[in-house]
Amino acid sequence: MVNPCEIIEGGVTYSIGKARGKKVRYDFPKMLEYLEIKGKLLFQKDFRLFPEDEALLFKLCNYIIADQEQCEKLKLDPRKGLLLSGPVGCGKTSFIKLLRYLVPHQKSYQVIPSRNVVFSFNHLGYKTIEDYGNTSYLCFDDLGVEPMGRYYGHDCNVIGEILLSRYELLLNHKVRTHATTNLIAEELEQRYGNRVRSRMRQLFNLVAFAENATDKRK
Repeated sequence: MVNPCEIIEGGVTYSIGKARGKKVRYDFPKMLEYLEIKGKLLFQKDFRLFPEDEALLFKLCNYIIADQEQCEKLKLDPRKGLLLSGPVGCGKTSFIKLLRYLVPHQKSYQVIPSRNVVFSFNHLGYKTIEDYGNTSYLCFDDLGVEPMGRYYGHDCNVIGEILLSRYELLLNHKVRTHATTNLIAEELEQRYGNRVRSRMRQLFNLVAFAENATDKRK
């Protein structure tokens, strides 16, 4: 039987909580400790978590483990995906990539740059929209800053069309979609239109960094 509270990394077992029968009690400080270790392995040796991000990480961790009591308090719906927003360099992509490793017993999602999806459309056409509208678990990184798609002289708001398809997947197959963005709600609506923005409210839980979050790349 798989213990969801134990993660094996390079032959080392990390405990992020305790399992008692069918009940699991996660330990947030231990989760943070594991995320920092995994971050160093994935990104760079000087990767670290910052104290000012702990409240946001608390939300993300409780969402990914689907702690019903905490999610209710934090106004998060585990059935929806995540839209993680914040300024450039604050750590959105790193956090969304790390989060999936806390639940190795769950089906993972693939993190894909939104602009790569558009480049695929420009090469392959509407098959790309069909491919990304399938039942795969996906996270679109840097939502809203990708270029407009163009295939044989026809412009297409590629990601907007895919989000409409992903909305249908959520309704009909309970497949969640995640995304990161630098844009605020009004900018997303301007980029994708009111119809897509309305679907995004139902697709995503919005979790946002503070507007003055530091740029960790500097």
